[in-house]
Amino acid sequence: MDISVVIPLLNEEESLQELHDWIAKVMLSNQFQYEIIFIDDGSTDKSWQIIESLSKKNEAVKGVCFQKNYGKSQALHAGFDLALGDVVISMDADLQDSPDEIPELYQQITEQNLDLVSGWKKKRYDSTIRKNLPSKLFNAAARKTSGLHLHDFNCGLKAYKNDVVKNIDVSGEMHRYIPVLAKNAGFLKIDEKIVQHQARKYGTTKFGMDRFVNGFLDLITIWFLSKFGKRPMHLFGLLGSFVFFIGFCFALYLGIDKLFISPTSRLITDRPHFYIALVAMIIGTQLFLAGFVGELILRGKNNDDRYRISKKVNI
Repeated sequence: MDISVVIPLLNEEESLQELHDWIAKVMLSNQFQYEIIFIDDGSTDKSWQIIESLSKKNEAVKGVCFQKNYGKSQALHAGFDLALGDVVISMDADLQDSPDEIPELYQQITEQNLDLVSGWKKKRYDSTIRKNLPSKLFNAAARKTSGLHLHDFNCGLKAYKNDVVKNIDVSGEMHRYIPVLAKNAGFLKIDEKIVQHQARKYGTTKFGMDRFVNGFLDLITIWFLSKFGKRPMHLFGLLGSFVFFIGFCFALYLGIDKLFISPTSRLITDRPHFYIALVAMIIGTQLFLAGFVGELILRGKNNDDRYRISKKVNI
């Protein structure tokens, strides 16, 4: 199979038929062997019924329906797990991503031997205050933190080698940082392509301003995980040891001063150095223990199910 198109969605009943027809037309005109995998992330409208209807008319259509809303990252994880195509394309279901971009994305992966191509919506039709400006700030921070020089980390339209999607773990809300996850997994041939962005045709966006706050928090998380995820003791142990050493030096100074230099001076507990030493040694010990506990958790963790599937079609 040439291409797997993975489409996470939530309450997009108006756009699914049109999106399917558009993708099928592009695939047919380019003679691609393909599959379309719809991941219904707990929709409360008629999205799943439409996916079932499409699957009966086109055997290339596959679908997974979550029992409730688990989030876009979990939907992509489920779609990537099922994808069989040599090249996997992810795109949103709201018709803001153009399926006409698929052939060029496919060629970039296959002909240029790239691991991942991320879309760049250079010209956007979203609100400047609510989406464009926060997005620019978010992408600038992501570039600085990750070392990847991409303009649009959160673009839903991306192309991947099949090996990439099988070797990255998209969890939590990390769908914004798939290029960073790929880089951390050793897939370094990452590029971007300017893609057409279209104004939303049906419904309203399912994401609010809180996604940018969550995005920055996730950015800190992924930075930490990429640097110290496999070795938390290297961070917490080092910080703990350093802070404890400062406290110990203060305590040693106080002890020597009281015993040998000024034995008749004021009580140690009346001096601010005593409390600095005490707090520093306690915090240092806690940081060290945090790193130790992190190492224990890392070695004993198991991968629990992050979502529950209630229905499938053509799978």
